[in-house]
Amino acid sequence: MVNRDELGSWLEGPPTSSDQDWPGQRLGRPESGRGAVASIGRRLLALIIDWALCLLISYALLGYHNGQSGLTGFEPLLVFFVENLLLVGTLGTTMGHRIMGLRVTRLDGTMSNPLFIAARSLLLCLVIPAAVWDGDQRGLHDRLAGTIITRTR
Repeated sequence: MVNRDELGSWLEGPPTSSDQDWPGQRLGRPESGRGAVASIGRRLLALIIDWALCLLISYALLGYHNGQSGLTGFEPLLVFFVENLLLVGTLGTTMGHRIMGLRVTRLDGTMSNPLFIAARSLLLCLVIPAAVWDGDQRGLHDRLAGTIITRTR
């Protein structure tokens, strides 16, 4: 009979491979510093910064007109999609990523194909793929796009 200890718990976080001591080790990434896999905390702060900027941009472009709100709720998400598509596709980083010292690259360290960045951005907007990650702390959207978020400092 299988017991709870053998199954683990969702509270323990994502599974890690027993052949690596830190996220990204099997991908050839350093444990810390430049080029290391970005921590969940840094990514979350970058996401909060990006989302706040998207809210401000959508409000500035489609804000109140004649006392009525022009926002339906999806405008910030559309701005978020466009931000990721344009900035990650050209610079490899969003504003939040830049502030937090992060960069999105392919596994070999080069810039990704714009088509893959578009797919990654769309999956990121769906939220669930971004919330499912592996032992290397890569979200499903990054795995499908062949990208990884690393530290720049």
